[in-house]
Amino acid sequence: MSAQRPPVLDGLTALFLDFDGTLAPIAPRPQDVQTPAWVVPTLRRLQASLGGALALLSGRPLAQIDAFLSPLKLPAAGVHGVERRMADGRVRRRDPALPEAVRGAARQLVTTHRDLLLEDKPGALAVHFRAAPALGELCADTLRAALGRDDEWELLPGHEVIEVKPRGVCKGSALCAFLGEERFTGRRPVVVGDDVGDESAIVEAQLAGGFGVRVGPGQSAARYRLADTRAVRRWLMACAKGLEAPEDRW
Repeated sequence: MSAQRPPVLDGLTALFLDFDGTLAPIAPRPQDVQTPAWVVPTLRRLQASLGGALALLSGRPLAQIDAFLSPLKLPAAGVHGVERRMADGRVRRRDPALPEAVRGAARQLVTTHRDLLLEDKPGALAVHFRAAPALGELCADTLRAALGRDDEWELLPGHEVIEVKPRGVCKGSALCAFLGEERFTGRRPVVVGDDVGDESAIVEAQLAGGFGVRVGPGQSAARYRLADTRAVRRWLMACAKGLEAPEDRW
């Protein structure tokens, strides 16, 4: 794993952050995640210093993101972009109907294998196999077979999870949509994420003249890397301090 640490951000940055595995450590179940105490005050400082050009890019629904970051209600893409709250607070949603064959196959998986967890999302679903890693291939094969030749949907693998989401909906397209908004346009995009689903946004950020930061191990297009959520905390707090007092940058 590359040890190259990202530079401290400047005031012309547009910052895009994943949540699970980036701001908060991953938990055995999605509902068990706890928001570290540093997250909300640090994001508040960064949002103010960046002129509001801060957004979350998450696989979670917007309602969950807001609950974890309360009282903040940031611009955010939920479910990889199925939901997107713009800088002015308006929310745009795609609400495709998940194929019933896929939903039925996912339910059968979690009924047969009690260590699996089904997570229903707006316009998507996820089967978590963190408690039974050996079942990962079975989950992927079962959901792929249920999709059959339906090319409107696709599988997205993650950290001991497999998701079914609309094809073409991704964090990369969500980032591009944000960059078209006045608050974000003309800024250098920086994306921080820890999983396969973050890679499309990292690629788009780097194509737009910014950079990506991969959190943890694994192949990535990102130019920089941080070891874990604790390293993210240290870096973001240094960025917040540097933006507030440029002479203190290191």
